[in-house]
This record gives sequence, C-alpha cells and structure tokens, in this order.
Amino acid sequence: MPARLTRKRITNGPKQIATGLHPDSAEAYLNPHLSLLAFQRRVLEEAKDESSPLLERVKFLSILGSNIDEFFMVRVAGLWQQIETRTTEISLDGRSPSEQLELIRHEVTSLTAEIYQLWRDDITPALRDAGIQILSLDELNPQQITAVDDYFRRVVYPVLTPLAVDQGRPFPHISNLSLNIAATVRNGEGEPHFARIKVPDSLPQLIPLPSRAGELPFIWLEQLIISNLRLLFPEMEVMQADLFHLTRDAELAIQELEADDLLESIQEAVWRRRFRDAVRLQINTGMPQQLVDLLTSNLELDQNDIYKIDGPLDLSRLRALLNIDRSTLKDKPFIPSVPKGFSTGTGADMFAAIREHDILRHYPYESFQPVVDFLRAASEDPDVLAIKMTLYRVGRNSPIVDALLSASQNGTQVAVMVELKARFDEESNIEWAQKLEREGVHVIYGLPDVKVHAKIAMVVRREGEMMRRYLHLGTGNYNPSTARIYTDVGLFTCNEEIGADVSDLFNYLTGYSAKKSYRKLLVAPHGIRSGLERLIRAEIARHREHGDGRLIFKMNALEDAGIFVCCMRLPRQGSKSI
Repeated sequence: MPARLTRKRITNGPKQIATGLHPDSAEAYLNPHLSLLAFQRRVLEEAKDESSPLLERVKFLSILGSNIDEFFMVRVAGLWQQIETRTTEISLDGRSPSEQLELIRHEVTSLTAEIYQLWRDDITPALRDAGIQILSLDELNPQQITAVDDYFRRVVYPVLTPLAVDQGRPFPHISNLSLNIAATVRNGEGEPHFARIKVPDSLPQLIPLPSRAGELPFIWLEQLIISNLRLLFPEMEVMQADLFHLTRDAELAIQELEADDLLESIQEAVWRRRFRDAVRLQINTGMPQQLVDLLTSNLELDQNDIYKIDGPLDLSRLRALLNIDRSTLKDKPFIPSVPKGFSTGTGADMFAAIREHDILRHYPYESFQPVVDFLRAASEDPDVLAIKMTLYRVGRNSPIVDALLSASQNGTQVAVMVELKARFDEESNIEWAQKLEREGVHVIYGLPDVKVHAKIAMVVRREGEMMRRYLHLGTGNYNPSTARIYTDVGLFTCNEEIGADVSDLFNYLTGYSAKKSYRKLLVAPHGIRSGLERLIRAEIARHREHGDGRLIFKMNALEDAGIFVCCMRLPRQGSKSI
C-alpha cells in the first residue's frame, strides 16, 4: 500500500532538471497523466517483489486494478471532455489531449500486458503451491460441481436478470465498473440473439469450493453463472458466453455547479454520473468481432477504447483473497506507537499532554487512535462546551461521527463542515451529514465555489476562568481505516495563535467572514500560494547567505508551474535536496 511504497527506492522518479533549463520549456515538465501511470508501475514492482509475502503481492495487484479504473474514470474522462467541448488545453509538457490519449493507450496496453503476465506466470502458480487455487469449470471434481450448482440455485439465480436485445427491447444501460456476461443464444435453427447478464457485485466474487485439508479452492462467480446459463435460457441453445467490463466518465465538476441548493445540486450530479459516457471497454480475448461491434456501437466507443484481457477481468476483485487467514502469506502485523498521556484514553490526561507541549504524529507508523480517543473524551467531558470539525472522507461505521453524535446528545454545541464534493464519497457524505443534522448537529454542506480539504478538529474547553482551544490539524482524512495505510501527519496543539486562526477559519466556513489573512495558518484559496512562495524565497535567501537551504515537499502531485519556477531559483551549486 502507499505507506509501504514510501520506504523503497522509487525507480521511476522525476526527470533531472538540467542547469539553465528554462522553466517555460516543455522539457522541464512531466505529463501528469503519464506520471501517474509511472506510479502504477511502482505498484506493479511491489506485486513483482518475490521477497514480499504472497498475499501482499496479490494485494498490490488488486490495488492496480482499482487504481487504473479510477485513472480512466477521472484522467482519461477529463481529456475526452476537453476534446468534446472543444476547450482543449495544451499540457505543460506541450501535448494536446488527443496526443496524451494516444500515449496513454500505448502505456496502459503495455502495463496491462505485464500485469496479466505476472498473474498467469507467477502469482497463480505461487498461489497453487500455497494451496490456494482459482479453478476453471473443467477442473472441478463431481463434489465441487454439485456444491456450486446448489449454491447457484439457492443464492445466485434469484439475483440474476438476463436482458435481451431485440426490436422490442433496446440495448440496456451498462453501469459503471460493472462486470457483464454477453450471452449469444438462439432458438433451434433461428437467428442468434444477444443477452446481457450483469455479474452481481453484491455477492462474493470468488466462491469457495469443497476441498481437502490444506487446500483453499475457489471459482470466479462469472464462471459459475456461465456454467448455468441454460437455466436462464431454458429450451434455448447457448452458443457462446463472453465477458466485458465497462468504465464510464465519473469526472463531474460538482464544485462548479450553480444552484441555490448545494445539497440538491450534488445529489442530482451524483445521479447523472451513472449515465456519463463510456471511456473504456475491457473484453476477454476470445470475443467475436460481431459482438465487439455490437457493444462499441451501442456504447459509442471505437476500437481504440477496447482493451483485450487474457485473464480474469477486474483484478480489483482479488482483494477477496486478503481475507484468507494465512499469517505466513502476509506481512507481520505492525503495532503503531501511542504518545504519552494518550495511552490511558482519559480526557484529563490527553488535555494535560497537549497543554504540556505540541504533539506531532506520523501516520500510519504512529497510531491514529488518539484522534478518536481525543474526540470521544471531548464528547464526554462536561467542561467541553463546543466541538467544531471538518469532514472530508470518514468511511463506514465511523467512530469519529459517533463521537460527534454523542457530544451533541450530551449537550455540547457541535458544528461540522461536511464536504459533499469529495469525489466518489458524495453519497456517503450526504448520508453522514443528514444523520448528524437529525441529531441536532450544526451541519454546513460545503461552499459553492471551493472544495474544503482542510482536516481540522477544535475542542473548546472551560478551564477555570478561561476558555482553551484544543486542536488537531492533519493532512489525512478522519478515517481510522485509511489512516492505517496512508502516510500523513497530524498535530495536537493548544497554541493560542493557531487556535485563534482556526476560530477565524470556522467563521469563514460557517458564516460570512471575508477574512483572508491569518496569524499562523496558510489558508487557500487566498493565502496558501503566496505564503508558500514567501517561505520558498526565504529559504533561497538563507541558502545564498549560509549555504544550508533545503526545500522538502511531500504531495500527490505538483501541477502549479509557478511554484516549480519559484523552486528553480534555488542555487544548484552546493544545494541539498529539492
């Protein structure tokens, strides 16, 4: 996962910028989309690493499947939107959207071939050696055939809905990221007909089979369905069954929607996302051209949007294997540390620890649990008068939300800014926001013109004659699950100046404050860019005077050419890392 990637040498690193290279030159820049695909090759390196436990390698294959899906839904879709709206932009590296799409197709085709070669020639044999088998239909023994046929009739068959395509029944809507069976059937000597069966994602994708001790055999759900198509098309001849997996455009600029009701506009946009244009069609290698033409015609795709797959479609489904209880096939569990004063979980100790000094945490190497305990303690403390917080992605069964609900029920004033425009989490955030609101929490749904990425929690506590603000500020989401995976930092503090800044920031988020400058914080969209440039220039000046200047940035991507130009002013001679 990303946390582990940071500990290894990155072989596909950035270009070395030659001394004297002009910042306006396209040669100075990496293409952001090709750079992201280069990162996927880093993930592939992890899957190839034979020194890693086997199921960890499988995990990285599943991550690759999910990452590439999102790449098409967002990056490729964005390029197609530029072409279709004729608002094409030339990238910083000097390429048009169509040129970028051509390079992306070439790179994705090459990357996909490597992924499936690894799956066929390395991972699958290694799984078999470990007793984990993903069997084909012709490999099942009589006992297994009986078991899966019974499972199909009891569990799978009632869920399936075959959709025919003919003059009276139009081509059905194919949902985003759906795995589908294209069945070709006919009645006697009549004309062949096409029918689509969606492989239900509500059921386990890998079905366990009866086995001997020490063996763990599975079969893919789609193979089980294909083997029983005769039950879906009684008295019809099933001539052929093929698989396809569709990816749609999911790049909606929700933050730019103009509407009086932000919640209503986002709900409508999320609904419309289901019907966005198709951007990629993955098919099995044996699909006949006539069927390919039928799909591309109805999905409004061309041959360049087709990716033929020699193996199971949608490798993200391999994550099901990670539930196997084989400790020897996984990394040893890592137990993150807990700061002094937080280990007891009592509010008094936590607040005292923060008063003593600021506490900087580095996740996932240090535990995220103190954040949860901090909010739980605040929710139960009668001296806590208010809790204010921003939420971006919180995940399912959130203990963070539970703590906020508990605080509200205990009479504490709670205000939460829930950013509804968190891509792919819009529906989840709407549900959380409405649940908080029903319990009396003051909920702000976001701001129409910006996306609030700030991760801030403020606890206002009465201590004698004074009010003290206890803060947590972080780079990562308030999601305990992803905090065990992603590398982020978090700061606990009761610094008065930072506390005053956070109060001003919440007034901006919840009210009509027009404040643009702060004491300690750099806040977008008004002050963060100029603040960063100011800090960079100060480091450049220090380097010129003392020779020990250093700039260290950690980010998902650098897309602001102005910041890059500012960094290039740092003298190269004798400088340290940038």
